[in-house]
Amino acid sequence: MNPCPLCQHRHTYPLSVAAKCYYRCLQCAMVFLDPRFYLDAAAEKAIYDLHENHLDDSGYRAFLERTLVQVRQHIPSPASGLDFGCGPGPVLIAMAQEAGYQMTAYDKYYCDHPQVFTQCYDFITCTEVVEHLAQPFMELQRVWQCLKPGGVLVIQTQRVLNDQRFMCWRYKDDPTHIVFFAAESFAYLAHQWSATVEYPARDVVVLHKGSS
Repeated sequence: MNPCPLCQHRHTYPLSVAAKCYYRCLQCAMVFLDPRFYLDAAAEKAIYDLHENHLDDSGYRAFLERTLVQVRQHIPSPASGLDFGCGPGPVLIAMAQEAGYQMTAYDKYYCDHPQVFTQCYDFITCTEVVEHLAQPFMELQRVWQCLKPGGVLVIQTQRVLNDQRFMCWRYKDDPTHIVFFAAESFAYLAHQWSATVEYPARDVVVLHKGSS
């Protein structure tokens, strides 16, 4: 049985959809794709290269605003942030700069500069990224360690609700989406980090780091 990539719990059960096999964790409720069905790096990047995210796209700006509004509510500018998984067009960074923030970009394909993880930030954003992570706990732990006390990690991703809805959920059909967080999955992270967690929108979660 494949262990959960988030909590490493081995008590999981299968969810078969079409020709693919997924598993759901009984501890943190994450759903994850069997690694046999992962794309290789070249095929994954080829899909990302098709994304057309532009600063002047009002619809895309409104989509990212759901994350940025949480930053503004919790961390007033000026402040420094990291956009983890910025993609080929770092629109969120430009929007944050318009609001008076300074932001650094990281992306394993488009901005692979590991030195960003030697710095600390007042806030970290992660928009439509966590569902692509083969090792979500390791990657998010690395990000969390870069967050200053009192800071926030804002994650934007659609949350899985129940098995029945998962079966017909279009979000899973993107071949680069391999892990799916539930509210319980983020609660698990909050417990591990002694953080507080809130869910201000159906696809946004905010993790608060203690000030001590």
